[in-house]
Amino acid sequence: MMRELTYYVAVSLDGFIAGPNHEFDRFVFEGDHAEWLWNRYPGTAPTAMADAAGLSVDGGPFDTVLMGWNTYSVGLPDSPSPYGHFRQIVFSRNRAPLAGSDGVEFTDRDPVEMIRELKQMPGEGIWLCGGGKLAAALVDEIDRFAFKLNPMLFGDGVRVFGDRSYMPAAVERTDTRAFQSGVVLAEYSRRR
Repeated sequence: MMRELTYYVAVSLDGFIAGPNHEFDRFVFEGDHAEWLWNRYPGTAPTAMADAAGLSVDGGPFDTVLMGWNTYSVGLPDSPSPYGHFRQIVFSRNRAPLAGSDGVEFTDRDPVEMIRELKQMPGEGIWLCGGGKLAAALVDEIDRFAFKLNPMLFGDGVRVFGDRSYMPAAVERTDTRAFQSGVVLAEYSRRR
C-alpha cells in the first residue's frame, strides 16, 4: 500500500499558519484539545518538547516529516534537529545544513518529484508540518488534511497554501471535533 501525505497544521480562522514574521505563538497550545490531539497524532511535537512533557513519540501515524526552511528555522539555534524521532526533510533552495543538524536532510529537489518517491518507499505516513509555500507546491500530492482551526484572526501572514492560484480541488470531510478551548480539528481526505 502506498504511503500517504498528511498536511497536519494549526491555522487561524482566516487561513494563516503563521504571522507576517513567521510567528505562531498566538495559537492555542493548552486546553482540552492538547491531550486529545496528541493521542490522535502522537509524535507530532518536537522531540525535546515531548521528552520534557513525558510524552512517548512512538506508535504514531508518521515516520517522516517535511518542512520548508521557515518552519524548520523556528527552533533555531537551540534545536537544529527538531523531530529527531522522524526522518526529517527540509526543502530549501538556498540554505545549507547547519551545525548540529544531524539526522536532517536538506534538499533543493523538486518537492513533487521527491514526495512521489517517498510514497513508493516502505514506511508509515508522511507529515507535512509546514510551510505554506511547500504546501502550495505539494497540494496535488496531499492525501489528507488535518487542520487545527484556532479561534483567532491573524489578518496577515503565511497562508495555509502560500500564494497558490485559484485551482479548486474536491475533498471530503472525514471527521470534525470541537473543543472547549475553541480549537476545532477538521479532517478531510482528497477525492480521487
